[in-house]
Amino acid sequence: MSRKTTMTERERGLIARVLGDNPASVDLSPWLESAEGRREHAAYRRTLDFVRRAYGRPLVTKQAETIFYTTVTTPIGRLLAARTVAGLVRISFRRSETNVIAELRRRLGATAIKTAEEMSDIITQLEAYFAGQRREFDLPIDFGTMTSFQRRVLTATRAVPAGRVLSYGEIAKRIGKPAASRAVGQALGHNPMPIVLPCHRVVASDGGLGGYTGGLAIKRKLLALEGAAL
Repeated sequence: MSRKTTMTERERGLIARVLGDNPASVDLSPWLESAEGRREHAAYRRTLDFVRRAYGRPLVTKQAETIFYTTVTTPIGRLLAARTVAGLVRISFRRSETNVIAELRRRLGATAIKTAEEMSDIITQLEAYFAGQRREFDLPIDFGTMTSFQRRVLTATRAVPAGRVLSYGEIAKRIGKPAASRAVGQALGHNPMPIVLPCHRVVASDGGLGGYTGGLAIKRKLLALEGAAL
């Protein structure tokens, strides 16, 4: 009976640890250092990461989020990248750092911390992309601020390989809404994570570039970087 109680307390403590709600207790810390503890901790982390990838924001969240962010210098200018515990939540350019972070704080009820260390994966992948060493991004995405329609549009857009383009109408067909090409364009125009969710790979059906929040000059540069034939 006592063993069952101990295991339940341990599991609760481990869940709180993984979610970041509480630091490890005095009793839990030694177990986490053991081989069994490390295996259990890794298993819980994998499960939580799967839920975040599948559903966006975690099913269990804290009242207040923490936003980690940093800036990255690139050939198209300075980018601001931000993430929550669930994953990447914003890539922004041509907007001030103060305005972007204020908006995220307001929308997510979050505190914001500027840190390159917590953003190292994003920095590394962005730098590799602009150096021509990477064409796709392997980053968890926080879809929690998007509508279900925008999420479907951006998920379909993410599947367009580098070096290729699709029209707004083709994306509409891929999500089962063939008459919604205008709505697709609007959803892409409000893409919170350009480049990583590559809305620049979607163009007009007449062969024109269509629109782009960052400006058509940047859209051309990104497509040229990827070797897309327009």
